[in-house]
Amino acid sequence: MTPELGQLALILALLLALAQGVLPLIGAWRGNRALMAVARPAAAGQAVFVAIAFGILVWAFLRFDFSVQYVADNSNLELPWYYRIAAVWGAHEGSLLLWIMILNVWTVALAAFSQKLPEVFASRVLAVMGLVAVGFLAFIIFTSNPFGRLLPMPGDGADLNPVLQDPGMTFHPPMLYMGYVGFSVAFAFSIAALLGGELEQAWVRWARPWTNVAWAFLTCGIVAGSWWAYAELGWGGWWFWDPVENASFMPWLVGLALIHAQAITEKRGSLRAWTILLSIFAFSLSLLGTFLVRSGVLTSVHAFASDPRRGVFILAFLTIIVGGSLLLYALRAPKVAAGKPFNLLSRETAMLIGNLMFAVAAAMVLLGTLFPLIGDALHMGRISVGPPYFGFLFPLLMLPVVLLLPFGPFLRWGKGDAGVLKSMLLRVTIAALACAIVAAFFVDGHMKAIVGVAAAVWIGVGVLLYAYKRWREVPRGRRYPAEMAGMLLAHFGVAVFVVGVLLSESLSVTSDVRMAPGQTQHIGSYDFRFDGAHRTTGPNWRADQGVVTVTRDGKDIAVMHPQKRTYPRGQVQTESAVDAGITRDLYVALGEPMDAGNIAGAWSLRLYYKPFVRWIWAGGLLMMLGGFVCAADKRFRLKRTVTRAEPAIETRLQETRA
Repeated sequence: MTPELGQLALILALLLALAQGVLPLIGAWRGNRALMAVARPAAAGQAVFVAIAFGILVWAFLRFDFSVQYVADNSNLELPWYYRIAAVWGAHEGSLLLWIMILNVWTVALAAFSQKLPEVFASRVLAVMGLVAVGFLAFIIFTSNPFGRLLPMPGDGADLNPVLQDPGMTFHPPMLYMGYVGFSVAFAFSIAALLGGELEQAWVRWARPWTNVAWAFLTCGIVAGSWWAYAELGWGGWWFWDPVENASFMPWLVGLALIHAQAITEKRGSLRAWTILLSIFAFSLSLLGTFLVRSGVLTSVHAFASDPRRGVFILAFLTIIVGGSLLLYALRAPKVAAGKPFNLLSRETAMLIGNLMFAVAAAMVLLGTLFPLIGDALHMGRISVGPPYFGFLFPLLMLPVVLLLPFGPFLRWGKGDAGVLKSMLLRVTIAALACAIVAAFFVDGHMKAIVGVAAAVWIGVGVLLYAYKRWREVPRGRRYPAEMAGMLLAHFGVAVFVVGVLLSESLSVTSDVRMAPGQTQHIGSYDFRFDGAHRTTGPNWRADQGVVTVTRDGKDIAVMHPQKRTYPRGQVQTESAVDAGITRDLYVALGEPMDAGNIAGAWSLRLYYKPFVRWIWAGGLLMMLGGFVCAADKRFRLKRTVTRAEPAIETRLQETRA
């Protein structure tokens, strides 16, 4: 009866989520502290029951309980234990349970670290988190039960998708969901601010560390997914503008805009309404990603299911969240929309331009992702929108951001110094041009590579100049507060990312060849010699494993072992071999066996030389680290704050006692 206990735990969690979502809101409205006090214990109880349900599902996988339909569909007796744990979130039902558990982690953390928030505001924030949990718990209970039975119980299960049998499966989805769900905290803060109205921009300072941490987790998830696809799929690419890839990229862009908008609102009291709107959009786009993955309306290799019933439920939930939030925004935003005017030469103006570019880029990606649906609805046919559309428009929209990025820190809030900007402009221009000229001699005239070097130096030198300026002018101990250090890390990460993307895309060499044992193929400055293939086995697969020896100028560089694996149910999966380096990757994917004239043992192979591809992920990790460091700033640590609503509550309580 263990699976039934898991289902019961989810039902009890739903009841507690209802209590958490409804009673504190009533308490905040009526000034009833007893009802507001329900929020934290209800959140803790809900988290306990969700954790019990998650633990029961993990146990069902570990003990091969094939009487549970979800376990039978996603594992078998040969699946190693570590992939059985990863299989818990390997398909729709389990991934949704992981989403709900992470939502509870965020809620419990919020309840623990919001003790010094105003009582009314904290109760509203936790209530909004509870209402979000209600929607997802209802979704899993009524349409996606992971504990459904399969009777009679089969002697063995199916198998986890071979693509998912990779170390990346253990950390990519949890990190991605930590980012997705983390934006619910910024959403809850913004809704609570709209409901209260009297907090002005104070709520932004409280929300900033949560937003930075959510964005950093989402960055980690995207970087991990990009690396996983590169290493696993055998196509040598790191981003394909797939609809589900876009589903994570859109909230990332809006979250980036939100981080900068929150800084403007906190420092200058401006853009309050825009900050609230971005908070709503960031979480709404996270929900949209859930809809795209699970509804089957768009074709993607990452999609979990094609179930219209589930799609309708998510679409209805998304409509309620977005529609209700925007309605509340329309009614209450004028009360929080205020702030100081902008000066053209100021930090907030530069950040606003970048803010708008991020928002427009997110809208562009959204249009390209949904355009096949729009074309289908208008009877225009199933129109495909791919890399040519995104690859042209996205760099165009990011060009103003790259140009302004080095100047933002040098500008002051309110009004900047034009003289400082002129001196800085001269230095970064000279550095960028000099490095571009030097690079031209090494990249054989590839303009994209030259532009990549110039752009990276433009950004990187600007970051280093500002770091040096603070070192020289600011007293020790105040030079690099966490917020400043995080910003410098993230901006330098952009420079590393840009040079990695443009050098890799312009200088990569790919060769699809048919090779017999002993034959050699020259790529770049490397020689790839195919030494044949042999059979090998793993814990739950058998494979043809190639042997490719790579040399350079007669010296051995690496011996690589690409595989073509066959799994128990006949699924075939390519396992690439990668020899990684700081400045280049050597990459081999094994194709199909074929005859080469009268020579036996020939295979088709795909060979890659990919310079600086690791810099793409290094840049992403620096951006992620910047987000975490920024969130650690001491200024964001809460002090007890009293709002105008709390004296009114005290008065009501005294009247009640009288």
